[in-house]
Order: sequence, then structure tokens, then C-alpha cells
Amino acid sequence: MLTPRYFFGDDYSAYHNYFRRQPNDVVNFQKGDFLWELGEPFGNIYYLEDGISQMYVVHEDGRKKIISFHGAGTVVPGYHQTDFKIEQSIILIALTDITALKFSKKVFSTMFQENKELAAQVIEWYAMNINLLIYESAHQEYNNSLIKLCNFLHLFSKNSPNGCRIDLTQDEISDILALNRVGVTNNLGILRSKGIIATHRKWIEVIDCDALKYYCSRETLCP
Repeated sequence: MLTPRYFFGDDYSAYHNYFRRQPNDVVNFQKGDFLWELGEPFGNIYYLEDGISQMYVVHEDGRKKIISFHGAGTVVPGYHQTDFKIEQSIILIALTDITALKFSKKVFSTMFQENKELAAQVIEWYAMNINLLIYESAHQEYNNSLIKLCNFLHLFSKNSPNGCRIDLTQDEISDILALNRVGVTNNLGILRSKGIIATHRKWIEVIDCDALKYYCSRETLCP
């Protein structure tokens, strides 16, 4: 049984060679480059061969909410036909240098229609995204700030390529959990005092995974 994911990777790795054979452009992004800019309509679709990107939505008052992270072997921002207004408020940025295959929506549409296994994987990938959004709405929203933080640290470390090393700043964690920076700092201090984590400049290390689980909600943990 799957638990929610904040970090997506290897979801399409089985189609790497197939993607390579389709009409595409090999593109490179440097850290800090935009794959999808604010106000830009839904257009290009990328299969990440290496590197990590971050997706976030910008509220009209300027605040941002980090939605998810995407590593090698995944397709971003996904594939669908309808243009949604909220997409003009979404940004996809390179957190590291990235090499990707770029597809037009038309080319990916052809692949989606011709390759039934790929089409099924696209649907499964969106189901995982919906699972994350439902989880945040139905469970994370009503947890206290310490449980929210522990849930996130547990789920992110499970799927991150760096495992127990979480390469995020406290400000970024605040933007993910919609918590103020002081609350995040205080709760990290609680976990650090119990020997569960160690904090470093711009990254966090989970030292005791079992102890961290003790503070997570039941919905977060596998049965």
C-alpha cells in the first residue's frame, strides 16, 4: 500500500528507451533556470534524465506553496489536454543542473494514444499526485505543526534519492507545510533535542527513523 509522496522519481524509468526513440529535443537547464515560468500556458513536457526540479504555486498576494519535487525518471509537469487557469500560477524550477527530453503536447498526445502501458502510467502518476493533495487536505491540514513536520520529514526521506539527508532549508520546509518559520525552527529544535534529527546549513539529517515515526500520524505510516 502506497503512502503519499512529496518527491517523485523513477515513475517513468521503464520508458526511457521508448522516450528516446520519439521526436524530442535534448535540453539542459542550470540550477535556478525555469522549466515552466509564471503566467506561461501549459505546453512543453519534460522527461528528466537527471537532476531535480521543484514545483510550486504562487498566490496572488505573492506567497508561494511548494507542491512537490521531481527527480530523474519522471515526467513534468505531466500530460493532459485541458488548460487550467491555476496553471498560470505554477512555476517549475531547476534545483540542480538538469538534462531532459522535451516533448511537445502534440507528440506526447500521440504517445499517450498509441502506448497503452504509458497511458496507464500517466493515469497512475496523476493518482499519486491526487493522493498527495487529498492527504494534505484531509490529514495534514488538521494536524498540529509538529506532526505536520514529522510527517513531511518521514515521507520525503522515504522517496528522496539522498535518503536520510534532506537538502531543504527551513524556509523551504515552511513553504511546503504552510507554517511560519518560527514554528518550523522550534519543532526542529524539539526533534534535535531528542536525537531524532541533526540540522546543518541548508540540510537536515534524519538520525533515528523509528523515533521519527512515533510522532507521525497513522495515515502517514504503512500498515
